Amino acid sequence: MSATQRRMHLGAFFFGVGHHLAAWRHPDVDPGAASRIESLKEWTRIAEEARFDAIFFADNVGLPGPPDAVVAKNALWYPLDPLITLAALSQSTTHIGLVATVSSTYLPPFHLARKYASLDQVSHGRSGWNLVTSGSDFEARSFGLDQQLGHAHRYARAHEYVKIVKGLWDSWEDDAFIHDKAANRFFDTARLHRVAHEGEHYKVHGALQTPRAPQGYPVLVQAGSSGDGQELAAATAEVVFTAQQSAQEARAFYSGLKARLAAHGRTPDQLKILPGISPFVGRSQQEAQDKFDQLQALIDPVLGVGLLSTFLGNVDLTGYDIDGPFPQDLPVTEGWRSRQELFAGMAKRDQLSIRQLYEKVAGARGHWTLVGTAESIADQLEHWFTTGAADGFNVLAPTLPHGLKDFADLVIPELRRRGLFRTEYEGTTLREHLGLARPVHRKGH
Repeated sequence: MSATQRRMHLGAFFFGVGHHLAAWRHPDVDPGAASRIESLKEWTRIAEEARFDAIFFADNVGLPGPPDAVVAKNALWYPLDPLITLAALSQSTTHIGLVATVSSTYLPPFHLARKYASLDQVSHGRSGWNLVTSGSDFEARSFGLDQQLGHAHRYARAHEYVKIVKGLWDSWEDDAFIHDKAANRFFDTARLHRVAHEGEHYKVHGALQTPRAPQGYPVLVQAGSSGDGQELAAATAEVVFTAQQSAQEARAFYSGLKARLAAHGRTPDQLKILPGISPFVGRSQQEAQDKFDQLQALIDPVLGVGLLSTFLGNVDLTGYDIDGPFPQDLPVTEGWRSRQELFAGMAKRDQLSIRQLYEKVAGARGHWTLVGTAESIADQLEHWFTTGAADGFNVLAPTLPHGLKDFADLVIPELRRRGLFRTEYEGTTLREHLGLARPVHRKGH
Protein backbone atom coordinates (compact mmCIF):
# COMPACT_ATOMS: atom_id res chain seq x y z
CA MET A 1 0.00 0.00 0.00
CA SER A 2 1.57 3.27 -1.07
CA ALA A 3 1.96 5.98 1.53
CA THR A 4 0.02 8.44 -0.60
CA GLN A 5 -2.92 6.19 -1.58
CA ARG A 6 -6.30 7.38 -0.38
CA ARG A 7 -7.73 4.93 2.13
CA MET A 8 -11.12 4.35 3.66
CA HIS A 9 -12.00 5.42 7.18
CA LEU A 10 -14.08 2.93 9.13
CA GLY A 11 -16.10 3.37 12.30
CA ALA A 12 -17.60 0.53 14.34
CA PHE A 13 -21.07 1.55 15.54
CA PHE A 14 -22.06 0.01 18.88
CA PHE A 15 -25.85 0.06 19.18
CA GLY A 16 -27.30 -2.14 21.90
CA VAL A 17 -26.48 -5.75 20.98
CA GLY A 18 -26.76 -5.02 17.26
CA HIS A 19 -28.31 -2.55 14.89
CA HIS A 20 -31.09 -4.78 13.60
CA LEU A 21 -34.43 -4.17 15.27
CA ALA A 22 -34.63 -7.86 16.27
CA ALA A 23 -30.94 -8.34 17.17
CA TRP A 24 -31.60 -9.14 20.82
CA ARG A 25 -33.89 -12.05 19.86
CA HIS A 26 -31.23 -13.80 17.75
CA PRO A 27 -30.38 -17.19 19.33
CA ASP A 28 -26.63 -16.46 19.33
CA VAL A 29 -26.93 -13.00 20.93
CA ASP A 30 -26.65 -12.28 24.66
CA PRO A 31 -29.44 -9.69 25.22
CA GLY A 32 -27.79 -8.15 28.28
CA ALA A 33 -24.30 -7.81 26.85
CA ALA A 34 -24.52 -4.08 26.05
CA SER A 35 -24.83 -3.22 29.74
CA ARG A 36 -21.68 -5.14 30.73
CA ILE A 37 -18.28 -3.49 30.37
CA GLU A 38 -16.63 -6.88 29.82
CA SER A 39 -18.65 -7.38 26.62
CA LEU A 40 -17.96 -3.84 25.44
CA LYS A 41 -14.24 -4.40 25.99
CA GLU A 42 -14.42 -7.54 23.84
CA TRP A 43 -16.20 -5.72 21.01
CA THR A 44 -13.74 -2.84 21.19
CA ARG A 45 -10.82 -5.27 21.08
CA ILE A 46 -12.22 -6.77 17.86
CA ALA A 47 -12.48 -3.31 16.32
CA GLU A 48 -9.02 -2.21 17.44
CA GLU A 49 -7.35 -5.40 16.25
CA ALA A 50 -9.00 -4.80 12.86
CA ARG A 51 -7.59 -1.23 12.92
CA PHE A 52 -10.92 0.62 12.75
CA ASP A 53 -10.55 4.38 13.07
CA ALA A 54 -13.03 4.57 15.93
CA ILE A 55 -15.86 3.00 17.83
CA PHE A 56 -19.05 5.04 17.83
CA PHE A 57 -21.81 5.17 20.46
CA ALA A 58 -25.19 6.69 19.70
CA ASP A 59 -27.37 7.83 22.57
CA ASN A 60 -30.67 9.32 23.61
CA VAL A 61 -31.75 10.71 26.95
CA GLY A 62 -35.09 9.14 27.76
CA LEU A 63 -37.09 5.94 27.75
CA PRO A 64 -39.66 5.66 24.94
CA GLY A 65 -43.28 5.04 25.73
CA PRO A 66 -45.73 4.47 27.22
CA PRO A 67 -47.34 2.06 26.49
CA ASP A 68 -44.78 -0.02 28.37
CA ALA A 69 -46.13 -3.26 26.93
CA VAL A 70 -44.81 -2.14 23.55
CA VAL A 71 -41.51 -0.84 24.94
CA ALA A 72 -40.95 -4.21 26.63
CA LYS A 73 -40.74 -5.89 23.22
CA ASN A 74 -37.71 -3.82 22.30
CA ALA A 75 -34.12 -3.88 23.47
CA LEU A 76 -32.81 -0.98 25.53
CA TRP A 77 -30.35 0.45 23.02
CA TYR A 78 -28.52 2.81 25.39
CA PRO A 79 -28.17 1.09 28.77
CA LEU A 80 -24.96 2.93 29.82
CA ASP A 81 -23.87 6.54 29.67
CA PRO A 82 -21.57 6.64 26.62
CA LEU A 83 -18.98 9.05 28.01
CA ILE A 84 -18.46 7.05 31.18
CA THR A 85 -18.29 3.90 29.06
CA LEU A 86 -15.68 5.38 26.72
CA ALA A 87 -13.58 6.58 29.63
CA ALA A 88 -13.50 2.99 30.89
CA LEU A 89 -12.73 1.59 27.42
CA SER A 90 -9.91 4.07 26.98
CA GLN A 91 -8.00 2.23 29.67
CA SER A 92 -8.11 -1.13 27.88
CA THR A 93 -7.18 0.24 24.43
CA THR A 94 -4.28 2.19 22.96
CA HIS A 95 -5.16 3.51 19.49
CA ILE A 96 -8.81 3.27 18.50
CA GLY A 97 -10.85 6.48 18.49
CA LEU A 98 -13.69 6.89 20.98
CA VAL A 99 -16.77 8.75 19.69
CA ALA A 100 -19.96 9.34 21.66
CA THR A 101 -23.22 11.15 21.02
CA VAL A 102 -24.23 13.94 23.38
CA SER A 103 -27.19 16.22 22.71
CA SER A 104 -26.60 19.96 22.64
CA THR A 105 -30.24 20.48 23.65
CA TYR A 106 -30.16 19.02 27.14
CA LEU A 107 -26.62 19.44 28.53
CA PRO A 108 -25.16 22.87 29.36
CA PRO A 109 -22.14 23.66 27.16
CA PHE A 110 -19.73 23.94 30.11
CA HIS A 111 -20.52 20.39 31.20
CA LEU A 112 -19.99 19.02 27.71
CA ALA A 113 -16.74 20.91 27.16
CA ARG A 114 -15.30 19.65 30.44
CA LYS A 115 -16.38 16.05 29.92
CA TYR A 116 -14.87 15.81 26.44
CA ALA A 117 -11.69 17.65 27.40
CA SER A 118 -11.31 15.12 30.22
CA LEU A 119 -11.98 12.16 27.91
CA ASP A 120 -9.38 13.43 25.48
CA GLN A 121 -6.87 13.66 28.34
CA VAL A 122 -7.47 10.20 29.77
CA SER A 123 -7.47 8.61 26.27
CA HIS A 124 -4.34 10.52 25.14
CA GLY A 125 -6.13 12.20 22.26
CA ARG A 126 -8.71 9.72 20.97
CA SER A 127 -12.06 11.37 21.69
CA GLY A 128 -14.80 12.55 19.35
CA TRP A 129 -18.13 14.29 20.00
CA ASN A 130 -21.12 13.40 17.85
CA LEU A 131 -23.34 16.46 18.11
CA VAL A 132 -27.09 15.84 17.94
CA THR A 133 -29.97 18.12 18.82
CA SER A 134 -32.45 15.34 19.85
CA GLY A 135 -35.62 14.77 17.89
CA SER A 136 -38.10 12.95 20.13
CA ASP A 137 -40.79 14.09 22.51
CA PHE A 138 -40.00 11.39 25.08
CA GLU A 139 -36.52 12.90 25.49
CA ALA A 140 -38.05 16.36 25.94
CA ARG A 141 -40.32 15.02 28.69
CA SER A 142 -37.23 13.79 30.58
CA PHE A 143 -36.27 17.44 30.99
CA GLY A 144 -39.59 18.99 31.95
CA LEU A 145 -40.82 19.87 28.44
CA ASP A 146 -44.09 18.72 26.93
CA GLN A 147 -42.52 18.28 23.51
CA GLN A 148 -39.23 18.78 21.73
CA LEU A 149 -38.04 22.20 20.65
CA GLY A 150 -38.64 23.22 17.05
CA HIS A 151 -36.20 21.89 14.45
CA ALA A 152 -34.86 25.30 13.36
CA HIS A 153 -34.66 26.46 16.99
CA ARG A 154 -32.62 23.39 17.99
CA TYR A 155 -30.10 24.03 15.24
CA ALA A 156 -29.85 27.73 15.96
CA ARG A 157 -29.00 26.86 19.57
CA ALA A 158 -26.49 24.26 18.37
CA HIS A 159 -24.50 26.81 16.33
CA GLU A 160 -24.12 28.98 19.43
CA TYR A 161 -23.42 25.95 21.61
CA VAL A 162 -20.46 24.83 19.47
CA LYS A 163 -18.97 28.32 19.56
CA ILE A 164 -19.06 28.30 23.37
CA VAL A 165 -17.65 24.79 23.64
CA LYS A 166 -14.73 25.62 21.36
CA GLY A 167 -14.07 28.74 23.42
CA LEU A 168 -13.98 26.67 26.59
CA TRP A 169 -11.65 24.13 24.97
CA ASP A 170 -9.36 27.10 24.28
CA SER A 171 -9.44 28.25 27.90
CA TRP A 172 -5.74 27.45 28.08
CA GLU A 173 -2.97 27.71 25.56
CA ASP A 174 -0.98 24.54 25.07
CA ASP A 175 1.94 25.75 27.16
CA ALA A 176 -0.04 27.63 29.83
CA PHE A 177 0.93 25.38 32.73
CA ILE A 178 4.50 26.37 33.54
CA HIS A 179 4.65 24.84 37.05
CA ASP A 180 7.29 27.31 38.17
CA LYS A 181 7.87 26.37 41.82
CA ALA A 182 10.54 29.03 42.40
CA ALA A 183 8.31 31.84 41.19
CA ASN A 184 5.21 30.31 42.80
CA ARG A 185 3.26 30.30 39.51
CA PHE A 186 1.32 27.19 38.53
CA PHE A 187 0.26 28.72 35.22
CA ASP A 188 1.02 31.75 33.08
CA THR A 189 -1.94 34.14 33.41
CA ALA A 190 -1.26 35.56 29.93
CA ARG A 191 -2.07 32.15 28.49
CA LEU A 192 -5.47 31.85 30.17
CA HIS A 193 -8.46 32.95 28.04
CA ARG A 194 -11.79 33.15 29.81
CA VAL A 195 -15.01 32.87 27.82
CA ALA A 196 -17.28 35.92 27.96
CA HIS A 197 -20.29 34.93 25.91
CA GLU A 198 -23.73 36.51 25.92
CA GLY A 199 -25.84 35.34 23.03
CA GLU A 200 -29.43 34.71 22.06
CA HIS A 201 -29.59 31.32 23.77
CA TYR A 202 -26.69 31.11 26.23
CA LYS A 203 -24.77 33.24 28.68
CA VAL A 204 -21.42 31.79 29.76
CA HIS A 205 -18.57 33.51 31.63
CA GLY A 206 -15.73 31.30 32.74
CA ALA A 207 -13.01 28.84 31.83
CA LEU A 208 -12.23 25.14 32.18
CA GLN A 209 -9.81 23.88 34.76
CA THR A 210 -8.86 21.10 32.36
CA PRO A 211 -5.66 21.69 30.35
CA ARG A 212 -6.05 22.01 26.58
CA ALA A 213 -6.87 18.65 25.05
CA PRO A 214 -4.13 16.58 23.39
CA GLN A 215 -6.03 16.93 20.09
CA GLY A 216 -6.68 20.64 20.64
CA TYR A 217 -10.36 19.86 20.26
CA PRO A 218 -11.96 16.42 20.28
CA VAL A 219 -12.99 15.50 16.74
CA LEU A 220 -16.37 17.09 15.92
CA VAL A 221 -18.87 14.65 14.41
CA GLN A 222 -22.37 15.47 13.18
CA ALA A 223 -25.17 13.21 12.00
CA GLY A 224 -27.92 15.53 10.73
CA SER A 225 -28.58 15.46 6.97
CA SER A 226 -31.43 17.98 6.77
CA GLY A 227 -30.76 21.44 5.36
CA ASP A 228 -30.22 22.80 8.87
CA GLY A 229 -28.05 19.81 9.72
CA GLN A 230 -25.89 20.23 6.63
CA GLU A 231 -25.35 23.91 7.35
CA LEU A 232 -24.27 23.11 10.91
CA ALA A 233 -21.95 20.40 9.58
CA ALA A 234 -20.42 22.71 6.98
CA ALA A 235 -19.65 25.25 9.69
CA THR A 236 -18.47 22.94 12.46
CA ALA A 237 -18.17 19.21 11.68
CA GLU A 238 -15.06 17.23 10.82
CA VAL A 239 -16.88 13.93 10.31
CA VAL A 240 -20.46 13.50 9.07
CA PHE A 241 -22.36 10.27 9.63
CA THR A 242 -25.19 10.07 7.10
CA ALA A 243 -27.88 7.67 5.85
CA GLN A 244 -27.82 7.15 2.08
CA GLN A 245 -29.54 4.42 0.06
CA SER A 246 -27.85 4.58 -3.34
CA ALA A 247 -24.52 5.61 -4.83
CA GLN A 248 -26.22 8.34 -6.84
CA GLU A 249 -27.90 9.85 -3.77
CA ALA A 250 -24.70 9.51 -1.75
CA ARG A 251 -22.65 11.30 -4.44
CA ALA A 252 -25.15 14.15 -4.54
CA PHE A 253 -25.03 14.49 -0.75
CA TYR A 254 -21.22 14.23 -0.69
CA SER A 255 -20.61 16.87 -3.36
CA GLY A 256 -23.35 19.16 -2.06
CA LEU A 257 -22.12 19.14 1.53
CA LYS A 258 -18.48 19.58 0.58
CA ALA A 259 -19.45 22.51 -1.66
CA ARG A 260 -20.87 24.30 1.39
CA LEU A 261 -17.49 24.34 3.14
CA ALA A 262 -15.95 27.19 1.17
CA ALA A 263 -18.47 29.66 2.58
CA HIS A 264 -17.02 28.88 6.01
CA GLY A 265 -13.39 29.17 4.92
CA ARG A 266 -12.90 25.42 4.88
CA THR A 267 -11.54 22.95 2.32
CA PRO A 268 -13.08 19.59 1.31
CA ASP A 269 -10.38 17.55 3.04
CA GLN A 270 -11.36 19.07 6.40
CA LEU A 271 -14.60 17.07 6.43
CA LYS A 272 -14.89 13.27 6.16
CA ILE A 273 -18.26 11.85 5.09
CA LEU A 274 -19.05 8.34 6.35
CA PRO A 275 -22.37 6.80 5.27
CA GLY A 276 -23.72 4.07 7.51
CA ILE A 277 -23.72 0.47 6.27
CA SER A 278 -25.27 -2.64 7.80
CA PRO A 279 -23.41 -5.65 6.35
CA PHE A 280 -24.60 -9.24 6.40
CA VAL A 281 -21.46 -11.12 5.39
CA GLY A 282 -21.26 -14.76 4.39
CA ARG A 283 -18.70 -17.06 2.81
CA SER A 284 -21.32 -17.55 0.12
CA GLN A 285 -24.22 -15.41 -1.06
CA GLN A 286 -26.66 -17.96 0.34
CA GLU A 287 -25.01 -17.91 3.78
CA ALA A 288 -25.28 -14.11 3.87
CA GLN A 289 -28.92 -14.23 2.75
CA ASP A 290 -29.71 -16.82 5.42
CA LYS A 291 -28.25 -14.51 8.11
CA PHE A 292 -30.41 -11.66 6.85
CA ASP A 293 -33.58 -13.76 6.57
CA GLN A 294 -33.14 -15.17 10.08
CA LEU A 295 -33.22 -11.71 11.64
CA GLN A 296 -36.00 -10.43 9.39
CA ALA A 297 -38.22 -13.30 10.53
CA LEU A 298 -37.86 -12.09 14.14
CA ILE A 299 -39.28 -8.60 13.55
CA ASP A 300 -42.38 -7.90 15.64
CA PRO A 301 -44.87 -5.90 13.51
CA VAL A 302 -45.72 -3.69 16.49
CA LEU A 303 -42.08 -2.66 16.74
CA GLY A 304 -41.75 -2.27 12.99
CA VAL A 305 -44.63 0.20 12.91
CA GLY A 306 -43.28 1.91 16.03
CA LEU A 307 -39.87 2.34 14.41
CA LEU A 308 -41.44 4.07 11.42
CA SER A 309 -43.60 6.24 13.68
CA THR A 310 -40.53 7.46 15.55
CA PHE A 311 -38.41 8.25 12.52
CA LEU A 312 -41.29 9.84 10.66
CA GLY A 313 -41.51 12.41 13.41
CA ASN A 314 -43.52 10.73 16.19
CA VAL A 315 -46.59 10.28 13.97
CA ASP A 316 -49.30 7.73 14.75
CA LEU A 317 -49.50 4.99 12.09
CA THR A 318 -51.74 2.62 14.04
CA GLY A 319 -54.88 3.67 12.18
CA TYR A 320 -53.51 2.66 8.78
CA ASP A 321 -53.67 -0.76 7.09
CA ILE A 322 -50.22 -2.27 7.61
CA ASP A 323 -50.40 -3.92 4.18
CA GLY A 324 -52.08 -1.02 2.41
CA PRO A 325 -50.33 1.76 0.52
CA PHE A 326 -47.97 3.85 2.58
CA PRO A 327 -49.79 7.10 3.50
CA GLN A 328 -48.55 10.10 1.54
CA ASP A 329 -50.36 12.73 3.60
CA LEU A 330 -48.34 12.45 6.82
CA PRO A 331 -47.56 15.75 8.52
CA VAL A 332 -44.08 17.24 8.59
CA THR A 333 -43.11 17.40 12.26
CA GLU A 334 -40.26 18.81 14.34
CA GLY A 335 -38.49 15.43 14.53
CA TRP A 336 -35.71 14.03 12.37
CA ARG A 337 -36.38 15.85 9.10
CA SER A 338 -33.80 14.05 6.96
CA ARG A 339 -35.08 10.62 8.02
CA GLN A 340 -38.70 11.66 7.42
CA GLU A 341 -37.78 12.63 3.86
CA LEU A 342 -35.72 9.48 3.32
CA PHE A 343 -38.41 7.05 4.50
CA ALA A 344 -41.29 8.78 2.74
CA GLY A 345 -39.20 8.97 -0.45
CA MET A 346 -38.37 5.25 -0.30
CA ALA A 347 -42.03 4.33 0.16
CA LYS A 348 -43.16 6.52 -2.73
CA ARG A 349 -40.41 5.49 -5.12
CA ASP A 350 -40.81 1.75 -4.56
CA GLN A 351 -44.58 1.82 -3.85
CA LEU A 352 -44.12 0.15 -0.47
CA SER A 353 -46.73 -0.70 2.13
CA ILE A 354 -46.10 0.13 5.79
CA ARG A 355 -45.00 -3.48 6.41
CA GLN A 356 -42.67 -3.48 3.40
CA LEU A 357 -41.12 -0.21 4.47
CA TYR A 358 -40.40 -1.29 8.04
CA GLU A 359 -39.00 -4.58 6.75
CA LYS A 360 -36.72 -2.60 4.46
CA VAL A 361 -35.40 -0.31 7.20
CA ALA A 362 -35.54 -2.51 10.34
CA GLY A 363 -31.98 -3.70 9.86
CA ALA A 364 -30.30 -0.33 9.45
CA ARG A 365 -32.91 2.38 10.17
CA GLY A 366 -32.46 4.03 6.81
CA HIS A 367 -28.80 3.21 6.29
CA TRP A 368 -27.50 1.02 3.48
CA THR A 369 -27.96 -2.74 3.99
CA LEU A 370 -25.54 -5.03 2.15
CA VAL A 371 -26.03 -8.80 1.91
CA GLY A 372 -23.24 -10.76 0.29
CA THR A 373 -19.76 -12.22 0.34
CA ALA A 374 -16.67 -10.29 1.37
CA GLU A 375 -15.81 -9.79 -2.30
CA SER A 376 -19.22 -8.50 -3.35
CA ILE A 377 -19.48 -6.17 -0.36
CA ALA A 378 -15.94 -4.86 -0.95
CA ASP A 379 -16.90 -4.25 -4.60
CA GLN A 380 -19.79 -2.03 -3.54
CA LEU A 381 -17.83 -0.16 -0.89
CA GLU A 382 -14.99 0.42 -3.33
CA HIS A 383 -17.42 1.78 -5.92
CA TRP A 384 -18.85 4.34 -3.49
CA PHE A 385 -15.41 5.25 -2.20
CA THR A 386 -13.80 5.75 -5.62
CA THR A 387 -16.71 7.56 -7.29
CA GLY A 388 -17.13 10.45 -4.86
CA ALA A 389 -19.84 9.05 -2.58
CA ALA A 390 -17.91 8.48 0.65
CA ASP A 391 -14.63 8.92 2.51
CA GLY A 392 -15.32 5.68 4.36
CA PHE A 393 -18.15 4.04 6.25
CA ASN A 394 -19.65 3.65 9.71
CA VAL A 395 -20.26 -0.08 10.12
CA LEU A 396 -23.57 -0.88 11.82
CA ALA A 397 -23.18 -4.54 12.75
CA PRO A 398 -26.60 -6.24 12.64
CA THR A 399 -25.66 -8.27 15.74
CA LEU A 400 -22.84 -7.89 18.26
CA PRO A 401 -20.26 -9.21 18.36
CA HIS A 402 -20.98 -11.64 15.51
CA GLY A 403 -21.74 -9.12 12.77
CA LEU A 404 -18.72 -7.01 13.68
CA LYS A 405 -16.45 -10.05 13.72
CA ASP A 406 -17.74 -11.17 10.31
CA PHE A 407 -16.83 -7.78 8.85
CA ALA A 408 -13.44 -7.70 10.58
CA ASP A 409 -12.51 -11.26 9.61
CA LEU A 410 -13.86 -11.33 6.06
CA VAL A 411 -14.35 -7.86 4.55
CA ILE A 412 -11.38 -5.97 5.97
CA PRO A 413 -8.79 -8.44 4.61
CA GLU A 414 -10.40 -8.02 1.19
CA LEU A 415 -10.24 -4.22 1.46
CA ARG A 416 -6.57 -4.50 2.44
CA ARG A 417 -5.88 -6.77 -0.52
CA ARG A 418 -7.15 -3.95 -2.72
CA GLY A 419 -5.04 -1.35 -0.90
CA LEU A 420 -8.12 0.44 0.44
CA PHE A 421 -7.61 0.11 4.20
CA ARG A 422 -4.72 0.37 6.63
CA THR A 423 -2.80 -2.62 7.91
CA GLU A 424 -1.49 -0.76 10.96
CA TYR A 425 -2.25 2.48 12.77
CA GLU A 426 0.14 5.21 11.66
CA GLY A 427 -0.62 7.57 14.54
CA THR A 428 -2.03 7.46 18.04
CA THR A 429 -4.81 10.09 18.00
CA LEU A 430 -8.19 10.02 16.31
CA ARG A 431 -7.21 13.12 14.32
CA GLU A 432 -4.16 11.30 13.00
CA HIS A 433 -6.27 8.29 11.97
CA LEU A 434 -8.65 10.59 10.06
CA GLY A 435 -5.99 12.83 8.54
CA LEU A 436 -7.34 15.90 10.33
CA ALA A 437 -5.12 18.75 11.48
CA ARG A 438 -4.88 19.65 15.15
CA PRO A 439 -6.68 23.01 15.67
CA VAL A 440 -4.43 25.87 16.65
CA HIS A 441 -5.39 27.83 19.74
CA ARG A 442 -7.72 30.76 18.94
CA LYS A 443 -6.24 33.48 21.09
CA GLY A 444 -8.50 36.31 22.07
CA HIS A 445 -11.79 34.72 21.10
